[in-house]
Amino acid sequence: MKGCHEPYYPLRPQRLCVGQCGNQVGCRFWDLALREHSHVNKKGIYDEALSSFFRNVDSRRSVGGSCDITGGRIQSLKARAVLVDMEEGVVNEILQGPLRELFDSTQLITDVSGSGNNWAVGHWMYGSAYREQIVDQLRRAAEHCDCLQCFFLIHSMGGGTGSGLGTCVLKLLEEEFPEVCRIVTSVYPSAEDDVITSPYNSVLAMRELTEHADCVLPVENQVCVRACKSLVDIMNKIKHMSHSGKPGSVIKKDSAIISGQGGVSGAEKPFDAMNNIVANLLLNITSSARFEGSLNMDLNEIAMNLVPFPRLHYLVPSLTPLYTLADVNIPTRRLDQMFTDAFSKDHQLIRADPKHSLYLACALMVRGNVQVSDLRRNIERLKPTLPFVSWNQEGWKTGLCSVPPVGHSHSLLALANNTCVKPTFMELRDRFAKLYRKKAHMHHYLHVDGMEQGCFTEAISSLSSLIEEYSLLDATKDRLMPDAARLNIAT
Repeated sequence: MKGCHEPYYPLRPQRLCVGQCGNQVGCRFWDLALREHSHVNKKGIYDEALSSFFRNVDSRRSVGGSCDITGGRIQSLKARAVLVDMEEGVVNEILQGPLRELFDSTQLITDVSGSGNNWAVGHWMYGSAYREQIVDQLRRAAEHCDCLQCFFLIHSMGGGTGSGLGTCVLKLLEEEFPEVCRIVTSVYPSAEDDVITSPYNSVLAMRELTEHADCVLPVENQVCVRACKSLVDIMNKIKHMSHSGKPGSVIKKDSAIISGQGGVSGAEKPFDAMNNIVANLLLNITSSARFEGSLNMDLNEIAMNLVPFPRLHYLVPSLTPLYTLADVNIPTRRLDQMFTDAFSKDHQLIRADPKHSLYLACALMVRGNVQVSDLRRNIERLKPTLPFVSWNQEGWKTGLCSVPPVGHSHSLLALANNTCVKPTFMELRDRFAKLYRKKAHMHHYLHVDGMEQGCFTEAISSLSSLIEEYSLLDATKDRLMPDAARLNIAT
């Protein structure tokens, strides 16, 4: 645990949004981040907090381009981001909406035809065609950073562009910036996904995530609203509260959490509310990079402290309160209750129950007026109920950011490296096997240059190996690890 009142250094994470889902989530993040900064920054001054994710640009002071301004009043903010999509729809909506001034043409890479829900098209065809342009944009974005900290990649697993081109971009990041941490937020499809090839796309993408990411934050999506999955359950709770009529549990009609208004213009869309939840996850994980705190957590420390085995880098996120928007007026949760909530299956962003699985490590990222003593007290209170591996009983990483979410006194994000991700991966493997046994739709993949049937077998082998690694750890849960054998010294 870091010492209190550690100096604050502005760091520059770069955000890459790939595919329709990645750009929709990214759009909500920028929208909510601007709300958060405007709530804190009342004077319109370009400060260190804003500089973490935004550049201050004055196009009048540079011939043929823009010039960065390091201080003073805000002139024109530009997001530190690259937006990639092989369909123009979502990016065009962003460019026509309230956030259009945040981006310029050098930050956008689009096509018109899409990837046809085909990982091979996104990864091999578009990856090859746009490789130089993507690398050029990445280098250009990095040059604007005086202290490049990490890359955030946001994408979905079920579609063709998000899974295929998204993982291609991930490999390019590793090749071009091998020393810079790569944190990936991956939206996983549900069993009711309407993309029939999503199991292929997801398993093919999983291999790339396992090999080339430093951390993956899996979030489970749900297309069929009738089924009870994690994010849909969350949104059902919000809707129930909005109709309950109880004082202090009101959601405004035009709230961004239930409306399409905000970064993307137009009527309410099915995933707007879910995108807000994921965007709030990203707001909380980056809070220490944007604001001061008594225990600021460097984003690189997430991988350093939570990933004891390189391949087992899938971190289960949980967030409390779940409704971190100024538009949502609900009673504040007691601090101790929030710590309890963070380890409940009802607050996980995938269907998982971490208390019945094995913890390898855990990070707690707290925002608001919370003392280090509160943090330590709650860790000691919860530790007896949380099964940790025997060799990492003190595997906790903590961060305290003094700026709370808008409209709340405090919030808590927990990131658990826990074997509870295994059932999600097993279900994905089963869905893949049902298609693969019949060789269904494989010809659409094999006609793409660079794609071979061996890619399928290697991908499912990689996933099975990952599941086996989690199973071996699970087997140690109820077994005391014997002390290491001592050396016998001859006398």
